[in-house]
Amino acid sequence: MIPAYALLLALAVTAPLLQPGYLLLRDAVSTPRSYLSDAALGLSEAAPRALPQDFLVALASSAFDGGVVVKVLLIVGLWLAGWGAARLAAAVLPEAGLGGQFVAATLAVWNPYVAERLLQGHWSLLVGFGCLPWVAVAMLRLRAAASWSALGALVFWIGLAGLTPTGLMLAATVASACVCVAGEGLSRWRCLAVGLGAAVVAALPWLTAAAVAQSLSSSQAQGVGAFAARAEPGLGTLISLAGLGGIWNSDAVPASRATLFAVVATAVLLGVVALGLPAAARRPAAVPLLVLAAVAVVVPAAMATGPGVATVEALIRSLPGLGIVRDGQKWVALAMPGYVVAGAGAVLALRRVPVAATAAVCCAALIAVLPDLAWGVGGKVSAVQYPPGWARVAALINDEPLPVAVLPVDSMRRFEWAGDAPVLDPLPRWVRADVLSTGDLQIGGRTVPGEGQRARVVQDLLLSGADRDSLAAAGVGWVVVESGNASLELPVAYTDDDITLYRVGGSAPAAEGRGVVLAAHWAWLAMLLIPPSARLLTLLLGFRVRKRALGEEGVSPGRRR
Repeated sequence: MIPAYALLLALAVTAPLLQPGYLLLRDAVSTPRSYLSDAALGLSEAAPRALPQDFLVALASSAFDGGVVVKVLLIVGLWLAGWGAARLAAAVLPEAGLGGQFVAATLAVWNPYVAERLLQGHWSLLVGFGCLPWVAVAMLRLRAAASWSALGALVFWIGLAGLTPTGLMLAATVASACVCVAGEGLSRWRCLAVGLGAAVVAALPWLTAAAVAQSLSSSQAQGVGAFAARAEPGLGTLISLAGLGGIWNSDAVPASRATLFAVVATAVLLGVVALGLPAAARRPAAVPLLVLAAVAVVVPAAMATGPGVATVEALIRSLPGLGIVRDGQKWVALAMPGYVVAGAGAVLALRRVPVAATAAVCCAALIAVLPDLAWGVGGKVSAVQYPPGWARVAALINDEPLPVAVLPVDSMRRFEWAGDAPVLDPLPRWVRADVLSTGDLQIGGRTVPGEGQRARVVQDLLLSGADRDSLAAAGVGWVVVESGNASLELPVAYTDDDITLYRVGGSAPAAEGRGVVLAAHWAWLAMLLIPPSARLLTLLLGFRVRKRALGEEGVSPGRRR
């Protein structure tokens, strides 16, 4: 019943994506086909932020449409969040029963964090978000009684959360917190070693890519202030974060959270959590999750203050690899496991009210105060169709995969056919070739520079009207103008009203280190394949043993002789 309910919630949120088309919204990019290009393996100037998700999508899209792959992963991620929250509630607070599990599932899926990250296009982060309660359950099982099943589950869920670096760090943190729970199973230190060891293996794709490409840059420190958490109407930053809102981008916020109604919505969510907090706090297994939830709210709030911004900037300049922490609000995801356990406890708070009635009111209230999460956050998260010219241009480039320069120069685009919101350039994920991009972002009227120095040189050449020979000497093979109104003095390979492709003919050497980076990705993929395979094999062997035993019991004594 709970898995079906969680799936219903996930489908209610993502319903528009069930239509044909592709998810293309801000940071979310899906294309019919992706490839194991240098960029997909993190072998470019940009920090490897999209590993190993680009690797997985490239593999999967060789057999299935890439748009379907991304949409399925997103839906599964939200489904896992709801189902896993119910499993965690059942494990930590069993007396809450089915009613508590329904509240936990609702709170995990129907909240501002999910809405805002959907609007920002962070589909892979939501997959990691959905793995967090499963990581907690697996670690609690391992602490309670050591077993290969629990160990395999922990490795699998940490690996799946590692679809993106942020998801991996969230999962590793939840696993480490759950180590503190008392138990008679695997010791604390061994559990910690298993969790961190699994996290290191899952991190190999982006750690290896960053080391091989030497792509870490302290330029990310310049964007810390722009990415700080933001107070919602009528709420301070701390309370906004406590209500699982407060994303830095005010455009990636559902309409109901952009008004004073956010006060009511936050009060309801925190009210459900506070109602069940006493019951949850009495359970030792819940205490580390509740403490983690408090830390996950307070620390991002502190990061959004003047001293906090300065501290994070200094930290990233000293350790450029920590640029991943600058988006402070995304770490509020760590509050979800503690919140869902407390939410489940709400059904125990009102002893004179039937559990089913309390659960129904809590679930209905959580949904009612965020009505526009339904139907793709009010229709803003939907499937789009690419104009036919894009497929033609991608095919021409893939036939001769030479480096590609793109106009306009910004990393984000606005296409009439893709809706009102800006989107990342889809071309880098649709072609085999290296697509040059500076990675510069325009946020609040200021430019946050990216790491693409080579792309910046080529961009200057294009804007200054450089000829074909100059562009070829700079290693440019193609120039793509993602609109129909530009005119360059270059040979035209294809043009229509939406896109124009110019042939230049320059080339650049392939990136080194593909073999070692691919090996790191395969090691991560093994984390997803080996535990389920081992579990399935164990079940099959157990079934055969039981069948043989039953068969022997059914043989008559005479026949046995």
